[in-house]
Amino acid sequence: MLDMSWGEIMVIGAVALIVIGPKDLPKALRTIGQVTGKLRRMAAEFQGQFNEAMREAELDEVKKQLQGVNDSVTSVGSTNFNPIQTIRDELKTSIEAPEKAPEPGAVQDVAQVTSDQGSSDPAPAQPTSDSSVQAVVEGRAPDPTDPLIDLPPPPTVDPAKEIAESLRREAEYEAQQAALAEQLSEKSDAKAG
Repeated sequence: MLDMSWGEIMVIGAVALIVIGPKDLPKALRTIGQVTGKLRRMAAEFQGQFNEAMREAELDEVKKQLQGVNDSVTSVGSTNFNPIQTIRDELKTSIEAPEKAPEPGAVQDVAQVTSDQGSSDPAPAQPTSDSSVQAVVEGRAPDPTDPLIDLPPPPTVDPAKEIAESLRREAEYEAQQAALAEQLSEKSDAKAG
């Protein structure tokens, strides 16, 4: 309870019995129980109100965050954000961009570098840095100290058209096979009938 031993509780009970008297002791204990119950209810009510205030404060923060997200989404939506069109435009410009030849002295051949060093051991493969790759993609001459990888040329035929043509040929072939199967079934029905 309140860090009291049974002996201390017995002493308090004996003093209460002597001071209050045996006749009024049950009423006093009932009153003490009612006061204790009221105190517990008040403490629980206070704790509940405190917790509710904390939840409301957290809800206000969450509402502010949600409003900020809604505002940012609305601002993005008002600028006609279309990721598919953006990707399509970027691909189109990168494919249609004219290929620029690097400057003659800008890129050195790896074999030439190893022969200049005078060693017969092949040079270990060095990883290509991001700046070299970015320079090649943008059509600029890369840093001569970075090794360069050979990129394949862009496709000359549109892959989407090739796929569409392949699907069209496949559909025609299946239609021909279905027509042949139908003709064979008609011939076998005519022989049977």
